[in-house]
Amino acid sequence: MKAVAIKKYGDESAIEIANLPKVKIKSNEILVEVYSAGLNPIDVKIRKGEMKPLLNFKFPLVLGTDFSGKVVEVGAQIKKFKIGDEVYGSFSTSSMGAFAEFVAVSEADLSLKPKNLSFEEAASIPLVGLTVYQALKDFAKIKAGQKVFIQAGSGGIGTFAIQFAKAFGVEVATTTSEKNLEWVQKLGADHVINYNKEKYNEVIKNYDVFLNSVDGEPIERGLDILKPGGHLLSVVGPPDKKFAKQAKLNFFFQIIMGLIGWKINRLSKNKGVYYNFVFVTPSGHQLSEIRTIIEDGKINPVIDKVFPIDQAKEAMAYIAQGRTKGKVVLKIK
Repeated sequence: MKAVAIKKYGDESAIEIANLPKVKIKSNEILVEVYSAGLNPIDVKIRKGEMKPLLNFKFPLVLGTDFSGKVVEVGAQIKKFKIGDEVYGSFSTSSMGAFAEFVAVSEADLSLKPKNLSFEEAASIPLVGLTVYQALKDFAKIKAGQKVFIQAGSGGIGTFAIQFAKAFGVEVATTTSEKNLEWVQKLGADHVINYNKEKYNEVIKNYDVFLNSVDGEPIERGLDILKPGGHLLSVVGPPDKKFAKQAKLNFFFQIIMGLIGWKINRLSKNKGVYYNFVFVTPSGHQLSEIRTIIEDGKINPVIDKVFPIDQAKEAMAYIAQGRTKGKVVLKIK
C-alpha cells in the first residue's frame, strides 16, 4: 500500500511515498480504507524529532493521526461497525499511521463520520475536535454564560474552538491578524483582537477559560485575563508532573516534567487558577458527540488547502509555515 513515511528524522526531504505491506487487523480491530487524512502541527514536530524525549518510534514511521474513509474489514470481536460504514478517527500521537491507503483501528477510537461532511472535511476534524473537547469540556467544564479566550482564532484549533464554544452558549474572544478580523467574527467570535495592534492581556479581563495553542508565546500572560477559579489550558506546553502521571511516564520523567512545569503551576496557584497541559487522547465516543454537533449545523469545518498524497512534502512544508487558515488535508483515495 502507498503511505507517507520517514526512515529518519529531518526536514521535508526525509518524507517519502513508500510502498508498504497492507496492514492486517486483529480480532478487535477494524480495517479502514483511507480517503483523506488531516495534517497537524504535531506531524511536523514528530518528523523533525522534537518529540523524541516523550515518544519512541520505530522506522519506517508512517506519519499522521487523522483520517476518514470506509470500513472494508472487521475483526471477529467488532460489534459497532460493519463493512461499508463511512467513518473518521484519530490515532494517538504515540502510534501515528494515518497517511496511508489502509489503517487498522481500535473500535474505541472510531466513529461514524458526520453525514453532512465530505471525506476531506471529516478528516480535518478529529485531532482538533478532540483537543478542544477535552480542553473545554473535560478540563474546564464550560457552560452557558461563561467567557472563553481562544488564541489564534484563524488556525486549525481556533476555527473549531470558536464554533464549539458558541455551540455551548459561551462568550468568545480571540486574536487574529487584520485581514482575518471579519472572517473570524463570522465564525462566531464575540470579541476579535488584532494582535498586531493590541495585546489581549491589556484588552480583556475576568475570563473563565484561556485556551493557548501558540508556540513560543509566554503563557503567563494568560493569567492576566483570568478570574480566580479560571482555567489556563495549553496544547503546546509546558508539560508538568500531572501530565507525566496521566501519561504513565516513569519516575525520572515525572521529576523532569515537574521541573519544567513548576513555574507556571506556581504562578497559577498564586492567582487561584487551574493550569493543565492538554495532551489529547483518542476517543470514538467523543468523536460521536462531535458528529452530533456538526450534523446539527453548529460547526462547519474550515479547510485551507487539500493536497494529493504525492504532494505530502509540499503539504508538510505549507503547514510548517504556521499561517494556515483552518486545516490542511491530504487526499489519499
